[in-house]
Amino acid sequence: MNYDRANSSSEHLYGYLNEHLDVSLRAPHRNVSDFKKGQDTGGSQLSILVTGGAGFIGSNLVEELLSQGKEVVVVDNMDTGSEDNLQDLQGSWELIRADCQEISGMDLNLRAIYHLGIPSSSPMYRRDPFLVGGAINGAIAVFELAKRCGCRVVYATTSSLYSGLQPPHREDMEIQITDYYTEARLAVERIAELYRRLYGVGSVGTRFFSVYGPRERAKKQYANIVTQFLWEMMAGETPVIYGDGSQTRDFVYVKDVVRALNAAMDSDYHGVLNVGTGEAYSFREVFQILKSTLDLDIEARYVENPIKNYVPHTRADTSRAKAVLGFSARYSLEEGLRELIEYYNHQPM
Repeated sequence: MNYDRANSSSEHLYGYLNEHLDVSLRAPHRNVSDFKKGQDTGGSQLSILVTGGAGFIGSNLVEELLSQGKEVVVVDNMDTGSEDNLQDLQGSWELIRADCQEISGMDLNLRAIYHLGIPSSSPMYRRDPFLVGGAINGAIAVFELAKRCGCRVVYATTSSLYSGLQPPHREDMEIQITDYYTEARLAVERIAELYRRLYGVGSVGTRFFSVYGPRERAKKQYANIVTQFLWEMMAGETPVIYGDGSQTRDFVYVKDVVRALNAAMDSDYHGVLNVGTGEAYSFREVFQILKSTLDLDIEARYVENPIKNYVPHTRADTSRAKAVLGFSARYSLEEGLRELIEYYNHQPM
């Protein structure tokens, strides 16, 4: 999720990136009709489904699953994903360009489903409130497929649910009514519990905090604020910070998120879990770390915050994830930023 800059004036930067990057679509894919029930599609060999697998977090997850020798089906409608995120991945995988709401009728023999294919930014829902219904229907389609296959689901939810609550944020906090986006995610969490009670479908909802890392370009203005700062600074632009920069986020590197997703799938836990570091950094601090690491003589521009219901601070209570999964984030912010900078240093600009 990124409340922080989705409506910013940096669209020209993303136009620059798109113009100067090779984004030709080279990944193999099939249509959803190829996987309808009763058709021999070889689906029995493709045992793990990742919805949103061509997106930022999803493609990093797919890469890790393939490195373990797993066979993967990716379902993505490409709203904030890109086939370019998958083009260099090695292993047995296939892409279906489709919306999650279409998957319940697919002829797939699955042992696991990772459901990340949910619109993931609050401004998207403000512009189109009917996305709430789409998120709910997509979740129902996923859980119907899981029920039929007898498999477990790990799905993305969000730390935005803690809006209006003081950190550290615990999973047992009472969720307030604040936003279309959070209502959609809360509904998905309740649907997951319903399928457990009615049909015994096990699942874990991973409440992501502020995730950053490689392969965010397709998200454009919805990318994490860390990545937006980095893009601007590497392009010689001046980063824009809302307010005085004292707002804080629990920034968690995508490789740690992938570890948490896999640990959740391998566990027998059912419920929701925070996925964060337990530490928070201000936007001023993030800018200064990037400035020092990039060795740039540049200053940020501070402007009045135009966003209503802005979340001033997030920080995960990570005790439940440690207790039930043995999960703790390994990357510090400085380590994650150095790796991210190295990644973009090897990307064509």
